Amino acid sequence: MMLRKCLLLIWLAAALSAMAQNIAAPNPQLGSISGTVIDVNDDLVPGATVTLQCPSPCENQKATADDNAAFDFRDLKVGVPYQVHVSVNGFENWTSPAIVLTPDHSVFFVTGIKLRIADPSTTVTVYASTTQIAVEQVRLEEQQRVLGFIPNFYTVYDSENAAPLTTKLKFQLALRVSYDPVTFAGVAFMAGVRQTAHTPDYVLGAKGYGQRLGAEAAVGFSDILIGGAVLPSLLRQDPRYFYQGTGTTGSRLRHALASPFVCKGDNGRWQPNYSSIGGDLAASALLNTYYPQSNRGAGMFASDFAITTAERELSAVVQEFVLRKLTPRAQKAK
Repeated sequence: MMLRKCLLLIWLAAALSAMAQNIAAPNPQLGSISGTVIDVNDDLVPGATVTLQCPSPCENQKATADDNAAFDFRDLKVGVPYQVHVSVNGFENWTSPAIVLTPDHSVFFVTGIKLRIADPSTTVTVYASTTQIAVEQVRLEEQQRVLGFIPNFYTVYDSENAAPLTTKLKFQLALRVSYDPVTFAGVAFMAGVRQTAHTPDYVLGAKGYGQRLGAEAAVGFSDILIGGAVLPSLLRQDPRYFYQGTGTTGSRLRHALASPFVCKGDNGRWQPNYSSIGGDLAASALLNTYYPQSNRGAGMFASDFAITTAERELSAVVQEFVLRKLTPRAQKAK
């Protein structure tokens, strides 16, 4: 009896010792594989599908990278060749070399997961409203400056893809040109030229310069506002110059010289440029309200309109053949 009790106590002690060892230390036959999914720019890629592949009879396991782009596979057998396969829309698939866990190295962190864009040459079609496209195009046009500082906002270099302007954008573009500091500098310069030439017949001195400055600003503002915003909105015409850039020199020259008389409508068709002509006529007519009496009349009106038209043609020719080369933003858009 005593012997049996001793044997029983010995057996219980051995069993408790074994249980303690099992609780204190993890099973050396199981391991884990984990990692983080990133792209070639070292940005996290959450939501990627991660598949742990292994040969039969082992069964593949799947996991989804969490918000931190992390994944973790546990309770894996040692001695089995595993491979980590990562896939996600928009990126090339990635597969690791074989990973074999051992009792001494049962925890493995996968490094080198750097996903690449699936096909850099793939064309992505983005659907946007015509208005959204026009807004973005105007934003880019407002960055076009000859030699980096002279406004060149009213030129479209990508004529084939130009979206029609809304009324709001037509007024925005007109006002943007009107209050540009370089525009003010140009007005001040021309007022000085007219002061030197004693035209129109204002007095000399500071007062005369101020009168000429005001007249120059008024004619410029009325022309751009009426011809570049009011009439284009009412007549549904585009006030911008559409750069041709290709073809023979003759065809490009004809295109430039015709621009004061021909424009694109909001429907994309070429039509008589009533907006530009109307704006120039209106600005010339308004001169009769603030020019000195000696400078008013039909002759002044006709000569001013003719000079303005000639200036538009010359400006268009320079625009067609010269200014693109001097406009950094336009150069980048080539």
